[in-house]
Amino acid sequence: MAQKRLNKRQQRLERQRRIKKKRRKRLAIILIEIIILAGLGVVAYGMFVMDKMDTTILNKDKLEVYKDTGDYTNIALFGLDSRDGKLDGGVQSDCIMICSIDNKTNEIKLVSVYRDTLLKVTQEKYGKANSAYNIGGPTEAIALLNRNLDMDIEKYISVNFNALADVVDALGGIDIDMTEEEVYWTNGYSVETSEVVGRETKDLSGAGVHTLDGVQAVSYARIRYTEGMDFKRAQRQRIVLEKIAEKAQKANVVTLNNIVNKVMPQISTNLTTANMLGLAAHATDYKLGEMSGFPFEVTTCEKVKNHKGSYVTAVGLSQNVRELHEFLFNEKDYQPSDTVKQISEDVIYMTGVDPDTYKLTTDYSYKSGGEDSEDGN
Repeated sequence: MAQKRLNKRQQRLERQRRIKKKRRKRLAIILIEIIILAGLGVVAYGMFVMDKMDTTILNKDKLEVYKDTGDYTNIALFGLDSRDGKLDGGVQSDCIMICSIDNKTNEIKLVSVYRDTLLKVTQEKYGKANSAYNIGGPTEAIALLNRNLDMDIEKYISVNFNALADVVDALGGIDIDMTEEEVYWTNGYSVETSEVVGRETKDLSGAGVHTLDGVQAVSYARIRYTEGMDFKRAQRQRIVLEKIAEKAQKANVVTLNNIVNKVMPQISTNLTTANMLGLAAHATDYKLGEMSGFPFEVTTCEKVKNHKGSYVTAVGLSQNVRELHEFLFNEKDYQPSDTVKQISEDVIYMTGVDPDTYKLTTDYSYKSGGEDSEDGN
């Protein structure tokens, strides 16, 4: 009798083990299915994201690509002075950046090109760097960077005021240490920015660390009337981008999804789905490295032949391009192209700023001609 009860107990335990084994197997199958679906979901989601974006196709022959820079992915970033949603031309690019990704180390370096820099903006015309986008949209703006800096940029991303504000708000704001002067001008710029973005903000008070909302962050990035003028403005834009990157890396899936839904319709790019997925695959490995402004040796010039207004002027464009290639690609003793050398000579002729005789100053006594210059830059 006792043996019979023992056998039944063993049979019951065996059935329980078989049930548990089946459950574990089923859970494993479900888990595998989830992983497979997640993988398919990444592709589907990439397609979904691309549908929301203003995706364009550019004529590569018009981009004036110089030569392959090797194991680097270079993307032009444009922040547009667009108050009506325009993304593909007819507006100035207030923010011009080169994002260079080292594909071996996943390090990202950013270079801000000062918007008022005197460069060859088309094949026939010299002017301020930010006018290229106004003249010919992203094609002419990318060509400007390739033509003047010996770059191989083919891809770009353009955003407007609203997109930046939406990203910052979706992330819950960004913390920035501000001077009293920056607080004053941020409050001033916020009046117009609020009208453009369509939501209100509050005034800041006192120097120190402030958590900026979207309107305030955009306004902070637009300031150009403090010490350092446009040079300092470009630095502030890099700070905002760095703070956004730091916050985004810590954001959860829901937050990132909200950003996608709000911001993607406000972005213009020629990145393909494959490009996007390739970048996304390494997103967690990317690390933000050094950032700088360009030109490195720079001054301002109030008198430029056949132009009105004030221009940011490279003290020797050729030398600055050499330094740029060393900074981004670790190319020692880089030799600029004949095109860059000619542009450099033209800038010397137009401004009188000769690197062999010019005494570099750093007082930032800079006043932009802005939209008042004769060529509309």
